[in-house]
Amino acid sequence: MLHNKPLLFLAALCAATFAACGKSEAPAASPAASELMIKIGASAPLTGPQAHYGKDNENGTRMAIEDANAKGVSIGGKKARFELLSEDDQSDPKTATIVAQKLVDAKVNGIIGHLNSGTTIPASRIYNDNGIPQISPSATAVTYTAQGLKTAFRVMANDGQQGKVLGEYASKNLAAKKIAVIDDRTAYGQGLADEFAKAAQAGGAQIVAHEYTTDKAVDFTAVLTSIKGKQPDLVFFGGMDPQGVPLVKQMKSLGLNSKFMMGDGGYTPKLIELAGTAAEGAYASLPGVPLEQMPSGKDFSQRYEAKFKQPIQLYAPYCYDAVNVMIAAMQQAGSADPTKYLPVLAKISYDGVTAKISFDEKGDLKGGAVTLYQVQQGKWQALQTMGEQSTDAPAAAH
Repeated sequence: MLHNKPLLFLAALCAATFAACGKSEAPAASPAASELMIKIGASAPLTGPQAHYGKDNENGTRMAIEDANAKGVSIGGKKARFELLSEDDQSDPKTATIVAQKLVDAKVNGIIGHLNSGTTIPASRIYNDNGIPQISPSATAVTYTAQGLKTAFRVMANDGQQGKVLGEYASKNLAAKKIAVIDDRTAYGQGLADEFAKAAQAGGAQIVAHEYTTDKAVDFTAVLTSIKGKQPDLVFFGGMDPQGVPLVKQMKSLGLNSKFMMGDGGYTPKLIELAGTAAEGAYASLPGVPLEQMPSGKDFSQRYEAKFKQPIQLYAPYCYDAVNVMIAAMQQAGSADPTKYLPVLAKISYDGVTAKISFDEKGDLKGGAVTLYQVQQGKWQALQTMGEQSTDAPAAAH
């Protein structure tokens, strides 16, 4: 009958559905279902005076993750998909521990960071307590890897190596007999300044003053006036460029014509841009060989600038290597589980952009080189590379 046709149609539809369910073939899985999702945590100062460093770190990390996703990396027979979880630690130790716990709670598979030694060290204990491997691309304080943590690694030379090179260069190459030291009391600034002073004294120099400031200071008039009376041949500052800029400018305005030297915290385009002619002649260092002398350094620099429309500030290549050495460990272990790839990471040998990367028993980079630079005609020029990965040849400007 006409009014029963809908019931007949429904019955037929149900029968067809049950018949289909009885077939042996399973429904096709979505492509995403076969992917291995891996979370890479990162932290750096993304706001405040050091944001230019932090964004540079984030860019280098992001670039490595996007490259890995584009290549279609496989881990343990599964296609891996990497996701970046980036957090702003504001270069503040307390904020860094909050951020670290947040990343742990998000169940990240590994950590790239932090940028500053003063944030990396307290955060490292949280990552270690949770068994999460951490590779810092830029924290150079000796203390970071001297804590005996199995999860802590870094991909550049430490301040013991860097401070020694700077102190020797100041006392021997620059023949500085009287040296004034200023540090910002951070784990990085103080540690580097102490190592520098030790090496400079061993080279025959006299430390005529050791003054202290903070990583928030902008007025150094009192400190510099005190130092000026001691007539130093060289002023060394352990800190970052937000303080390095006003410091070197105020030296010039006070007529303090001593040579000026910093560590890697001063080797930035930003220091020259903001200090202008006051930066001319300044010295700084950076762990590693010059980018232009790295096997794929030029290619990395070109790709970075094309992607982010700005030059590398400082640590982006080291972030790129930190991500890739972590991924290489996961591949070799066949797993992104921290407990499984951590032992592989500790023994890995990897050809990165910045260096051939392998770690000693503490997690420090083996054979780290350090390069000295000077501002000449408004550009950083490489002077000399010292260390096991030394090339001894001068390089083009940063």
